Formats: sequence, structure tokens, C-alpha cells
Amino acid sequence: MIYFVEDDANIRKLVCYALTKEGFEVTGFEHPRDFWTAIDKNTPSLILLDIMLPDQDGLSILGKLRENDMHKNIPVIMLTARDSEYDKVTGLDAGADDYVAKPFGMTELISRIRAVLRRYQKTAPKAQEYKIGDLYVNPEKHIVTVGGCEVCLSFKEYQLLIVLLEAKGNVVARDTLLTRVWGEFYEESRTLDVHIRKLRVKLGAAGEVIHTVKNVGYKIEDSING
Repeated sequence: MIYFVEDDANIRKLVCYALTKEGFEVTGFEHPRDFWTAIDKNTPSLILLDIMLPDQDGLSILGKLRENDMHKNIPVIMLTARDSEYDKVTGLDAGADDYVAKPFGMTELISRIRAVLRRYQKTAPKAQEYKIGDLYVNPEKHIVTVGGCEVCLSFKEYQLLIVLLEAKGNVVARDTLLTRVWGEFYEESRTLDVHIRKLRVKLGAAGEVIHTVKNVGYKIEDSING
């Protein structure tokens, strides 16, 4: 099930029709309040979210989703007329999995939806716990602690940590990290380095388990000394 929050009736009907033709089950919402009522009853596989909405803007909705234990792992694609680089970075850093600017091609939108869904299937947390020194991560419960104290990570920071932990001891290439966390339509930038730096800072001394492999990528070792 895909939920689509869009106050423009023409766009909402067009997207819902196109996705239905492609075999997706989709429900459109004009008002955020109707969306919240629905999501409390049924959890969708993906959310398409406009930014400029009545009563509550899309970024606020995204923030509320990422703070909710029941909904924080639902993939979200922003679908909006705000197409500046600043708006895109703001949306992605807030936890969006992709950002599609209007006007958009329906074929591209469907391709991006499938790409995000594939990525989530690949990165679905395994029922495994990780403990490296003071760092403890429980993907199933979405818990990250250092020295017994819970650490609050952004959605992208958490995804990066999980991908690195799944490959513990092995180098994960930059392109692989970008694709796994930001998707198949990422643009090469320093975004990855910025997020790794923020992740290390939030983990404190435990962040030293994340090693930079120059010109290749990053890896997590079993110990700080590698």
C-alpha cells in the first residue's frame, strides 16, 4: 500500500491512477488529518508526500513520522514544486528517501518508487544485535546506545550505521553507501562525508570504530584499534 498526501486533486488522481495501472495499491489524501487517521490503522509500504499542504506542511509530517517508533522506518518520497538545491537537501536531511520535483515524468516517478522499495528490502534490519566496545545497536528495536545511554541519530545516520555494521570488518565503497542509503538517483557530493562526521560525533568515543579507507569508503572494525 502506498499513501499519497497531495492537496492538488488533479495531481493526486493522476498519480493514483498511474500507480494503480502499474499494480500498486494506493490511497490519496487531500488533508494531513485524514492521512494521520489512516496511518494509525494501517501502515503503508511507502509514502509520497507533498510539502505545501493545508494545516500541516510536508516537512512537519516527515519529522513527526521519523520521531514515531511505529512509523519511522516507512520510506518517504517528497513530491513537491520546491526544487531548489536547498529544499532538496533540507528534505533529504530531514529523513526523506528521495526528492522528486514537480513537474515530473510519471515513468521516472514509478522507477524511483520501485528503487526505494528495493533498497528497503535489501536493507531491512536483520534480527541481530551488534556490540562493539561501548557501542550497542539493536536493529529490530531501532536502539543505539553508547555506554548504556541512548543515542539519537537522524534517519540517514542510522541507515549508514546499519549498512556499515552489516559489513563489519569489510570496507563498504562510497558508491555502495550512497546507493544503499540515498538510492539509485543520488548525486555525488560530500553528503556522505558530512553524515559520517555527524555520526562519529554523536557516537562520541565509540565513533572511532568507524574507519576511513582513503579513496575507497568506510568500514567498522570489531575494535577501535582495528
